[in-house]
Amino acid sequence: MAFALILPLCLSLLFLLPNFALAQSRGNLTVGASLTAADQNFSWLSPSGDFAFGFHKLDNSADLFLLAIWYDKIPDKTIVWYANGDEPAPKNSKLELTDGGLVLTDPQHRELWRSQTITGVVASGAMTDAGNFVLQDGDSVKWESFKNPADTILPSQTFDRGRKVLSSRYSDTNFSRGRFQLDFQGDGDLVIATVNLPSEHANEPYYQSGTTGNSNSSNAGNQLVFNSSGYLYILRENGQRFHFTESMIPSTRNFYHRAVLNFDGVFTHYYYPKTASTGNAKWTTLWSEPDNICQASRVTAGSGICGFNSVCRLDPDRRPTCECPRGYSLLDPNDQYGSCKPNYTQRCEELETGPVEELYDFQVLDNTDWPTSDYALLQPFTEEDCRQSCLQDCMCAVAIFRSGDMCWKKKLPLSNGRVDPNLEGRALIKVRRGNVPRTAPEVRIQKENRDGLIVVGSVLLSFSVFANILLVSAMCLGFYFINKKKLKRMPHQDSFAETNLRCFTYKELEEATDGFKEELGRGAFGIVYKGFINMGSDIQVAVKRLDTVVQDSKKEFKTEINVIGQTHHKNLVRLLGFCDDGEHQLVVYEFLSNGALSSFLFGDNKPSWNERIQIAFGIAGGLLYLHEECSTQIIHCDIKPQNILLDDYYNARISDFGLAKLLSLDQSYTLTAIRGTKGYVAPDWFRNLPITVKVDVYSFGVLLLEIICCRRCVDSKESNADKVILAEWAYDCYNEGSLDALVEHDIEAMDDRNKLERFVMIAIWCIHEDPSVRPTMRQVTQMLEGIVEVPIPPCPFPFMTTS
Repeated sequence: MAFALILPLCLSLLFLLPNFALAQSRGNLTVGASLTAADQNFSWLSPSGDFAFGFHKLDNSADLFLLAIWYDKIPDKTIVWYANGDEPAPKNSKLELTDGGLVLTDPQHRELWRSQTITGVVASGAMTDAGNFVLQDGDSVKWESFKNPADTILPSQTFDRGRKVLSSRYSDTNFSRGRFQLDFQGDGDLVIATVNLPSEHANEPYYQSGTTGNSNSSNAGNQLVFNSSGYLYILRENGQRFHFTESMIPSTRNFYHRAVLNFDGVFTHYYYPKTASTGNAKWTTLWSEPDNICQASRVTAGSGICGFNSVCRLDPDRRPTCECPRGYSLLDPNDQYGSCKPNYTQRCEELETGPVEELYDFQVLDNTDWPTSDYALLQPFTEEDCRQSCLQDCMCAVAIFRSGDMCWKKKLPLSNGRVDPNLEGRALIKVRRGNVPRTAPEVRIQKENRDGLIVVGSVLLSFSVFANILLVSAMCLGFYFINKKKLKRMPHQDSFAETNLRCFTYKELEEATDGFKEELGRGAFGIVYKGFINMGSDIQVAVKRLDTVVQDSKKEFKTEINVIGQTHHKNLVRLLGFCDDGEHQLVVYEFLSNGALSSFLFGDNKPSWNERIQIAFGIAGGLLYLHEECSTQIIHCDIKPQNILLDDYYNARISDFGLAKLLSLDQSYTLTAIRGTKGYVAPDWFRNLPITVKVDVYSFGVLLLEIICCRRCVDSKESNADKVILAEWAYDCYNEGSLDALVEHDIEAMDDRNKLERFVMIAIWCIHEDPSVRPTMRQVTQMLEGIVEVPIPPCPFPFMTTS
């Protein structure tokens, strides 16, 4: 009996064995072979087992994978090639070897990447012992990873001149395109340069091999060679070699070798013992270029090796470290090599009173400079003169005093920052003093009133003592009430002079919310509580207790409150007041009785078609105001149904727009860390594109589809896989002319079919992956209202293929 049970099991295991063997194949792979991104990954190995080709799980994500080649016998699985750094593959994505090459698709069958093969068909593929994955048709090579490198080259790899060789990754753990590239130019010179992301523009090189030719000889570099013995050199036209190292190197029989353009811009040759025991070996540097990247790099357009306002310092291993000077902090706390922002901004129309000496001081850094940020040279000047000149100049952020009599004044943003021991000078960095006594206008008025009273009092001494006592007592009483009234206005009002907002103390809001007792909701920036405040009469309010603004400067918080206080639109939730009390920052909004749009849309009872139309109009009008009509352009960054509130008459009011992203009048975009909510976040964030108002347009497009269909943009409980992602399903329904299925045969919507189709087309335009294709909110509003015709939308997923 037991044998009868075991036999089918053994047969089934034998049936599965070919697929398992194929996944772990060390030989040729035939068309149809595939790999799946999963926690327990199989891979295609080279014959020796040194290299593996497959999915590598990213360290900072449990559900994203990199299609890569790595050293399989090294404990840390060092990656030497990768394909989809800008768009990591979700779990359960599939790589398949087809007769057209390798094709990577996500679980929804959208194409993420494919090998760009030459003409003809592919018959087989193989991972070689050199670390090269090759696609072939017989003896003809159709594609190989060696000709499509990422940030690493290996022994046996060669490159002809006239092509970009390597691009760095963005950081040690982020494999998207980085800020450095190694280029073997057409003139035979091998150069390394910074790139101004997200464009392709390369700045002037900070390293050059010097292998260009001249008119009298044929000594120009012709080929970059990393030979099988581990020597990296440039082969000149005349057969001579330019070696990066002339010394003996460890044998490739006993050591692995690789040359990497590191994420910090240093091109380095490493080696690693093949017979090392686990845990006690590491990659050792053989040579690197340039010797001092901090001093080598100097670009006229761009930040340099480190981000703007940062300082590059060379480590003992000749790798750069980037630091923000005191008074500055990282723009993105997760990007240590990124730009720094000042924790204050000295305004030329300074609102604060008092001598600048009491407001600002200098941090002194020896032998530090930002050589391309000068706007004035003062000479001859003493160091004290240099300090005073920068102190009195609202444009001056840093002064460099050097050579005993030279004062270079610099303005923001500071670029190409570095520590240079040969500078023989010091950087005087203007910073805000920690505790500056403020002389507010109200205090001066009180002092003047007090002086006036003293003069009057002295006159009164000439009258009778009794009369003097009565009059002085009356004046003191009047002075008390005047003083009390003015003191009530003092806290923070000098910082928010442009608004009519009420300034609350933390204790007032704590009492108003009964100790922050009743929670209304929570989001990325904090928790919202219900409260009651007397503003002539008791009114209900929503008090948002911010928990992320602490990371930003108070100056930014105050600036944003000033801007928000001046926004007035029927489709925005009104800001009533704020609290800026020490470490506590809170904002007070009007309370809207009908709650969030999410509850209204996704509840048991479907709202009427006309109600949904009016809500869509309201949201579009509010976004148009934020983008184009208020004094300071605001990118909301988190448009979703939870952030749309409904008033007593179910009019849509956008909330949580205050602390999103403000753009000054001369800005059209910004670069910032990812903000928003999954499902509504535009792909611009993940492709390192400039963040413009078009990210809100994308989110509005997703929200418009939710309003049309009364369902969430991602429904993981949906049994039909084609319907899980609303945007994809909506486009399929539009293409197939089945809008009735999209709205689940909503009679009201189907009776208004022209408007339904128009709204769906507008939404498809809005969710286009290319931000330049998306309409503006003004165009969206005009199309919604039928003022302009809606063109037939293109496929919104041009970088993918839909099933």
